[in-house]
Amino acid sequence: MVGIAASAVGFGIVFGLTARAAGFSLAEAVAFSTLVFAGAAQFAAAGMIASGFGWAAIVLVTALVNARHLLYAAALAPWLRSRPRAERAAMAHVLTDESFALSLVHFQRLGLADRRGYWIAAIGGVFIPWNAATIVGHVGGHVIPDPAVLGLDVVFPAAMAGLAVGLATGRREVVALASAIAIALAVAVVVDPRAGVVAGGVLGPLVGLAVHRPSGAPPEPVDAAGGAGGVGARWRSDDGMAP
Repeated sequence: MVGIAASAVGFGIVFGLTARAAGFSLAEAVAFSTLVFAGAAQFAAAGMIASGFGWAAIVLVTALVNARHLLYAAALAPWLRSRPRAERAAMAHVLTDESFALSLVHFQRLGLADRRGYWIAAIGGVFIPWNAATIVGHVGGHVIPDPAVLGLDVVFPAAMAGLAVGLATGRREVVALASAIAIALAVAVVVDPRAGVVAGGVLGPLVGLAVHRPSGAPPEPVDAAGGAGGVGARWRSDDGMAP
């Protein structure tokens, strides 16, 4: 989580700089990061607002950018479906690539849904560092040079690459990851880098799903034999109740 928090700081600083350049006041930039809290979608929205796009176009583009959260929610749903709807809605607000990856690996390791661990990962690892760094980036925008000069432009892709490697724990995941990278690079070279990202993100997982699962393998990673959670404890919430 410390590494993720460091990447959130770098990325948040870049957003603060972007918001300042787009004409956002400090209050608007802080409200954006607090109320929207949507990572890459914030960059897309800030650029479109600065360029004078209408709200309908902004909503459509940001919805497409963050459509991956539908998959994140589907992956976390079996672990958290016993929680109250209001709590899950609050969890959804702070759901990011980083909090999803940290939490899912944590849940699988324990064999139960540790909701306290989720909040620690989401709030401590991403929300607080991101919002604090947004302020730093906006306030210090006049003394911070181009983010590319400091290497801050590579923070987000580097963090995402690290998360993807950590989640590739089985044959299907490895195939999906390798296929997504290959497809994204090919489409980026032939068509456009932005199209490459979309094509890799959509087609890579489909290739992974086509890989035959070894006979007798469980549908999800299983805790080590004799571990505290145990195989039978999977899908338990930390309140001790089966969903």
